Amino acid sequence: MRFAFILTLLLSLTAPEVLPAETSANSFIVFSYHDVTDRREDALTQKALSVSTAELISQFSWLKEHGYHAVSVDEIIAASEGGKGLPDKAVLLTFDDGYQSMYKRVFPLLKLFNYPAVFALVGKWMETPPGEKVLYGESMIDRERFLSWDQVREMQASGLAEFASHSYDLHHEIVANPQGNLIPAATSRQYNRVGKSYESDTQYRNRLESDLKKSIQIMKNKTGRRPRVMVWPYGRYNRVALAVAKNLGMKVTMGTKEGKNNVDDLEALKRFLLPDDITLEDFVWELYNYDYKDPVRVAHIDLDYVYDPNPAVQERNLGLLLDRIKELQINTVYLQAFADPDGDGNADKLYFPNRHLPMRADLFSRAAWQLSTRSGVEVYAWLPVFSFELKEEKGLSSIYVKTAPESTKDKAEVDYRRLSPFSDKAKEIVGEIYEDLAKHAAFHGILFHDDAYLSDYEDASELALDYYAREWLLPPSIQEIRNDPRLFKDWTEEKTNIIIKWTQHLMKKVRYYHPEAKSARNIYSKVVLNRASETWFAQSFEKFLENYDYTALMAMPYMEGAGSPEKWLKILVERVAEVPGGLDKTVFELQSIDWKRKQSIDSAILARQMKLLRGMGVHHFGYYPDDFILASPDIDIIKQEISLSDYPYKVK
Repeated sequence: MRFAFILTLLLSLTAPEVLPAETSANSFIVFSYHDVTDRREDALTQKALSVSTAELISQFSWLKEHGYHAVSVDEIIAASEGGKGLPDKAVLLTFDDGYQSMYKRVFPLLKLFNYPAVFALVGKWMETPPGEKVLYGESMIDRERFLSWDQVREMQASGLAEFASHSYDLHHEIVANPQGNLIPAATSRQYNRVGKSYESDTQYRNRLESDLKKSIQIMKNKTGRRPRVMVWPYGRYNRVALAVAKNLGMKVTMGTKEGKNNVDDLEALKRFLLPDDITLEDFVWELYNYDYKDPVRVAHIDLDYVYDPNPAVQERNLGLLLDRIKELQINTVYLQAFADPDGDGNADKLYFPNRHLPMRADLFSRAAWQLSTRSGVEVYAWLPVFSFELKEEKGLSSIYVKTAPESTKDKAEVDYRRLSPFSDKAKEIVGEIYEDLAKHAAFHGILFHDDAYLSDYEDASELALDYYAREWLLPPSIQEIRNDPRLFKDWTEEKTNIIIKWTQHLMKKVRYYHPEAKSARNIYSKVVLNRASETWFAQSFEKFLENYDYTALMAMPYMEGAGSPEKWLKILVERVAEVPGGLDKTVFELQSIDWKRKQSIDSAILARQMKLLRGMGVHHFGYYPDDFILASPDIDIIKQEISLSDYPYKVK
């Protein structure tokens, strides 16, 4: 954990009221435990997330001594229905997977402290006959390592144990892409390698419903009670799964995203997933810093570099990427999900199954999952907002952005062929593209491409002009709007807002399948350096900070023709810092290639720029692109500046 030397001081504080993790106004904290073992060799696997009995006792004792109150599901539901409110500093204890240690080690402690708790059971493991083996991850282990139904009934009869469904048989992974990646079953579309096809929406929902019904029925038969709580395996869930659970009577569900909860929302409760061998110091740190966010250190990757028509070469390329990212010890990758072999920034094809563009290869799912599991990073899918090259035979040429004829120069100086944000048809198509991505891949967020702009002469399409007059009560003429400073200002702000609303629509599509997905959006540096440039792009730095989790600032001095790149970067950081929350939510993307000169930036220069950013208080930064095939930039040079291995703390 972080900053262990501070923790001794924290523990010395005796006034409970100073704790920032206090709960009030019907809020509560949920802890997620797994196995409890007293010897390392007793842990089922290295991923068992076990805690020792001694540490569990110390944590329970600390909670009691500092005024925390362990509450039950009954109390939480009652408070949610308008009954008696929760006590201050309420906590809910949960234990996943139904290990035998729940009875032997946890249950006696619950009785000693008079603490209620929730235990999540996997139906198939529980139903395995004594003497047989249970498939646990990739290992076959003895059935006796898990609770018996007699023990469950005894614990339930005490009034301290609430038993939740952990599914019947979703606590495993399934083949979820053509390359055979195994991805959590509850949220993945199963891939049929014989038929070369994915589950349909109906097949997927039916599989979930059948599993949860079976879990509920078994638990009712064995305990006399239907489970009221659903604990999602691996913490993975989506809106389909939530709807199925709710329809089956489980209105309380739990994931693993960290944070506090309120009784007004019992859907997908946030939980603190306690890591392996957590100490009391670590436990208290988590309690003090429940809203802590790691600094973002990012490599921005072109999947076009990985792709190759030869599968063997493609796999070799992917291996090079995985090894490189792991060695960098960063925590985020922006990963291209569209194909752009001609380098014009427009999506000609996509790297995932979809309804509207050709699929160059079903590659994004595999690359994203491998990066996440093997290289330990969060993956953001990098996709255009408007620049999709749809087939002309669909009769869609009229829904693209048009520049007014009076324009002499596009100040944005980029050349994307963009769909119009004023076209309902375009919005529907792009929404379906994002929805298809979300169905077919596991990832952590979306990076919106830098194609989401409108110049001060755009959009002049018939659709847009009609929209201006109908919705904004503006003249249906770009020239008339530009001739009136007040109308020009209003027009610019409305365009900025409509693009933001478009991206919010896309995030809603994504979050249906990935509720915890974060958003990031590229912004041009000119928008930060010159506020008047909002008219050139329909972008606003302040509005980006308000509407996205992160703003990915294109901090690229060579692209902007800066005479002194480091001086230019200093001014850029200063401008960001002037805006409240600017440094907290801005990711500075440096350039590793000088595209104007068609040559790589010297790695020592790139490292120096990273050091400059850090020295000025920048939390989040990275670079684009990473050429993992040519090993550029040089990891040995930039790693000491970008890696999270030593700065600001040791990554575990």
